[in-house]
Amino acid sequence: MATPLPLRARDLRARLDAGEPLQLVDVREPMELELAALQEPVIHLPLGSSEAWLDRLEALLDRDRDVVVLCHAGIRSWQFACWLMEAQGFTRVWNLQGGIEAWSVEVDPSVPRY
Repeated sequence: MATPLPLRARDLRARLDAGEPLQLVDVREPMELELAALQEPVIHLPLGSSEAWLDRLEALLDRDRDVVVLCHAGIRSWQFACWLMEAQGFTRVWNLQGGIEAWSVEVDPSVPRY
């Protein structure tokens, strides 16, 4: 079974600061994104409305760049990242451990916790 690599919030911040061309994929629902969002650009693929983006996945994500998936606490993102690897054949996939919650605590306290 293919599994994504874990990535801590502080390590993600360092990679972004270093200018790595990461694709940040947020799988939370729209209302969650409104409550708390990264300041970084994200590709929003809410799991609850996958029918709206599933057929465009190849156009939305670049297989040659690392994909970092995030959600609220890191569970849904881990599930999506596993699916991305197993069912879609992506190989460069990371899961943000602790999700946006960890980002709020470890990196940017201005991002609201919920």
